[in-house]
Amino acid sequence: MEGPLTPAQAETLDRLRGDGPRRSFDPELRVELRRELETRLRPWTDLLPDPKVARGAKPMWVGKTPLGRVLTCEAHQLAEAAEPFAWNLASVRGTVAHKAIELSLHRTDRPSPLELVDAAFERLETDGTSAGAFLVDLDPSERAEVRSEVNNLVVDFLDQFPPLQPRRAWRAATELRLTAEVCGGRVTLQGKVDLALGAPVGTEAGRVFVELKSGATRSQHVDDLRFYALLEVLKVGVPPRRLAVHSLDRGQLSTFDVDEDVLRSAVLRTADGVARLVQLHLGLRSAEVVPNPACRWCSARETCAGATTWADADPDAD
Repeated sequence: MEGPLTPAQAETLDRLRGDGPRRSFDPELRVELRRELETRLRPWTDLLPDPKVARGAKPMWVGKTPLGRVLTCEAHQLAEAAEPFAWNLASVRGTVAHKAIELSLHRTDRPSPLELVDAAFERLETDGTSAGAFLVDLDPSERAEVRSEVNNLVVDFLDQFPPLQPRRAWRAATELRLTAEVCGGRVTLQGKVDLALGAPVGTEAGRVFVELKSGATRSQHVDDLRFYALLEVLKVGVPPRRLAVHSLDRGQLSTFDVDEDVLRSAVLRTADGVARLVQLHLGLRSAEVVPNPACRWCSARETCAGATTWADADPDAD
């Protein structure tokens, strides 16, 4: 490393590296996992039109968000899927923060955190996306609020992570996209890793996936990373060796090693979630209502009995 590390940076480095030898995986594991996943899904995905044959048919795209929602509350998934996505200050703050952190890893002039934030604003506002349009329309007070909050997150990241930029061995990649077509292209699984470090060597796992969060770590974040690990092994043949969730404002890093049991549990969870999504999409079942913390921001909370049940049981509902 270039220069001494702070205690927080040194601890992060140790946690990302881990202890003990790196695990090697059977080259046939990718084939086995795909076979198991598709065997569990075929009774349902065979009911979907084949994009390779049916004119105008498209694959069902499944990412971490609908997968997590449908496994938590099917009614919540249907309600959110029916609502067009709308940016708000909280969601756009995360987008700007990720862009600023991405720039911090790849720019060579070592700009200050606030310069990175301003550069992130500029890049997003000119890229033609809906996030950029939302930022352009912010009034000066809202823009200043987002700018200040993102600056704090970038400062936290730079304070807590060892410098990644100068080291080729890190092979740092941000917003790493992962996709896997399954069941003859009827379903496409997709994910996007906030930060990927390292690389596999042959059949030896060497990559670390990191999710960066501005709030507390939740169990669903770990489930999301395990889903990404499955996509990685389907794509590359070797999973990441370690998964990490880092809470920027709390300075907390949680790490989890990857083995075959983790990957097979990800297969079961993914198969269960995709099967439910297909059944709901085709109208083969009624959506199950499960009261849970997401009731507080569900778009159906005003009319759903589950939201009322959760509010009655939640002392912090107000």
